[in-house]
Amino acid sequence: MAVTAAEHPSATIAPTAQVEPRPPSRLDRLRGAMPEDRLTSWLLIGGLGVVALVLRLVRIRYPGDLIFDEAYYPPEGAEILRLGYEYNRGYTFIVHPPLGKWCIALGEYLFGYNSLGWRFPSALAGAISVVLVARIVRRMTRSTFLGLIAGALLTFDGLSFVLSRTGLLDIFLQPFVLAGFGCLLIDRDRYRARLAEIVSTGDSPLGTVGPRAGPRGWRLSAGLLFGLACSVKWSGVYFLVGFAILSLVWDRAARKSAGVSRPTRGAALRDLPGAAWALGVVPVLAYLATWIGWFRGETSQGRHWAELNPETSWPFVPDALRSLWHMHGEMLTFHSGLASSHPWESKPWSWLVDGRPVLLWNPQGLTDDGGGQIVRYILMVGTPALWFAFAPAMLWMVWRMLAHRDWRAAAVLVGISAGWLSWFVNLERTMFIFYMAPVLPFFVMAVTLTLGDVLGRARDTVVRRQLGLGAISLYVALVVLNFAYFYPILTGLPLSYDDWLARMWFSSWF
Repeated sequence: MAVTAAEHPSATIAPTAQVEPRPPSRLDRLRGAMPEDRLTSWLLIGGLGVVALVLRLVRIRYPGDLIFDEAYYPPEGAEILRLGYEYNRGYTFIVHPPLGKWCIALGEYLFGYNSLGWRFPSALAGAISVVLVARIVRRMTRSTFLGLIAGALLTFDGLSFVLSRTGLLDIFLQPFVLAGFGCLLIDRDRYRARLAEIVSTGDSPLGTVGPRAGPRGWRLSAGLLFGLACSVKWSGVYFLVGFAILSLVWDRAARKSAGVSRPTRGAALRDLPGAAWALGVVPVLAYLATWIGWFRGETSQGRHWAELNPETSWPFVPDALRSLWHMHGEMLTFHSGLASSHPWESKPWSWLVDGRPVLLWNPQGLTDDGGGQIVRYILMVGTPALWFAFAPAMLWMVWRMLAHRDWRAAAVLVGISAGWLSWFVNLERTMFIFYMAPVLPFFVMAVTLTLGDVLGRARDTVVRRQLGLGAISLYVALVVLNFAYFYPILTGLPLSYDDWLARMWFSSWF
């Protein structure tokens, strides 16, 4: 007689055993599939980018005058547009590479030499950064929701917002650094997927060092973008070095996950040569390419120094390159010795708590119809509800990295080290809070990853997830409302003295 499923005990167990989740294999860990809402994610994140751009363009012409260090860069952008290089007047000294000023020059070409012309590129760079940070977090977490959270937090950050409405150089570091990091993330995924394919098919034996990974266009693109970041400001070098090392660490980890017996040797023999080219040579070539106008100029700063000083070292090096090297030495000396007092300078330990923002604009003597004092204030200050979370989120990333070996936390900490801790090297130097511009997105990533832990895991109970979602929603709403409250002092809207004073939360903001 046939035995039915109901009569045989093991028959009722077998189906249950088949649906039990299996532990992820090394191939699963290598592949790391992305979410399937590709089109929807682009529409949502693209829409957020449009919101960020519109928000930054509203009344961007005000004030119509040059403010703060706009006294330097928009005029130099106009000179680049006219001559191809900054004009050497003899009484000024060019201290930054040309790419950021080329970006400003593009806006002046489109809209003329006016406040819209020299600020529009900054607004575009800020909006692009919002899209990039959202896409990056989506790739890191495999969550479009968390990507949108990160993009929203950067959209409503006061410092990034003000920088996006000002013709300064630092805002242009954001998109180049983020794009370079994003390319390395894609390269990491593609590299691991390629190793997984090799392992699953068994076409190539792993051996002791593992197979060659083939061409890696995304890493090459990262090198190009980091080189362009360095041509905005030299602080981009720290990001290049930090993420180049991290990329090789990722390669070593991928080979280990694939089952290579000697992954360190494999990364050194198989991956290091390509990385040296992509993240060593290509950035230098990209950096030099942005100096083409200087090479072609007859009156560009220091262009003919080598010809006027023939008895110098390395005479076999072309005069133009020796002149450029000498000028870079002078620029380095200037930055290393920059220690003049400034009323709005600050030190990096104070940046995380908005210790000393920068006042960009404050016309005096304004009154209303009744003779009451009117204050117009443009203060470059981060949204406190966001910035006060930076230090706890950074510490949480340290714990995640040490306790769980979380590669996402490690990547964020590399970005924070490159963009914030690097400023502790020379504390005698004059510094300002807007030097945080390129590292701001990485602090936002730290906050977002922390919020992801608040949300919980997919396998958590519905109640746990709903509570986490509610907490995240309340926090993001708090950041948006805090930004809205400070909006008048970020844009120079007229305020009564009492309303202005209510927004001056700390004495260091005066």
